[in-house]
Amino acid sequence: MIAYPVGQSGQTIFLADSVIAHFRRHRQRRKRQKEAGGQLFARIEGSNIIVFEATGPRRKDMRTRTSYAPHRPSEQREIQERHRHNLHFVGDWHTHPELIPSPSHTDARNIAECVKRSKHELNAFLLVVVGSAEPPDGIQVSICDGESSDILKPSNDKAREPADSSENSRKRRSNTRK
Repeated sequence: MIAYPVGQSGQTIFLADSVIAHFRRHRQRRKRQKEAGGQLFARIEGSNIIVFEATGPRRKDMRTRTSYAPHRPSEQREIQERHRHNLHFVGDWHTHPELIPSPSHTDARNIAECVKRSKHELNAFLLVVVGSAEPPDGIQVSICDGESSDILKPSNDKAREPADSSENSRKRRSNTRK
């Protein structure tokens, strides 16, 4: 799990190991690989936002080496399905064909529009851009409130992990999804 403290808010965003593994599988490490992307789903436990699932890429997404456009009807279905299992849509992720990624102006504009047009009770959405370097260096996490965005830096503090992050609790949660 990688922890990303959110400024002085007292909140922390955690990327579960399964999410990091998903990002690793879709990194663009060869010249012909296309960008991949999807959505992020989390449980909110007090001041902890634990991202347990990253979806995509989907068969109907539009993908090239340097661009990614999701299939919106599939995204909406994912949101509805995950919500029934108490997982909240918290943002988007996609890859870039660069070692250390940074969001493009298009990425920033798209996530800001998503925040503004969505019905939600969150202060901001996540934008995760995945490069070809190993995590955490190859993952850039930012939060966007619809007006501005801030890049988050990973914490090396293992004490920050949520109390309910053990393998047994993950198994218990996955059993409740069936």
